[in-house]
Amino acid sequence: MAEISLRIDLGEEHRFGPGKARLLELIRDTGSISAAGRALGMSYRRAWLLTDELNTMFGAQLVEPQHGGAKGGGARVTPQGIATLEAYRRIEVAAEAALEKERKLFKRGRK
Repeated sequence: MAEISLRIDLGEEHRFGPGKARLLELIRDTGSISAAGRALGMSYRRAWLLTDELNTMFGAQLVEPQHGGAKGGGARVTPQGIATLEAYRRIEVAAEAALEKERKLFKRGRK
């Protein structure tokens, strides 16, 4: 079965794809970089580095730390981060629709 895996290249070293989109979603949903990383099976350090990379490659904070509170801090996805995530998901839907339209050409074993 043919599937779309969308990756957007933003310069030579910066890419935004399904992994970073999922990380943003999980940070949004959990309010925590650590919890998002655990959900993805990665270390806090790896999740933090990816979060930092997101902020750097977009030149704006997509994720910002939340300091203090009874249980310490956390993180939140900013309005810019939400807009970026929503745009990525819209592009995915459009790509899936385009593939569906042409699916017969991508069937396995086609002659």
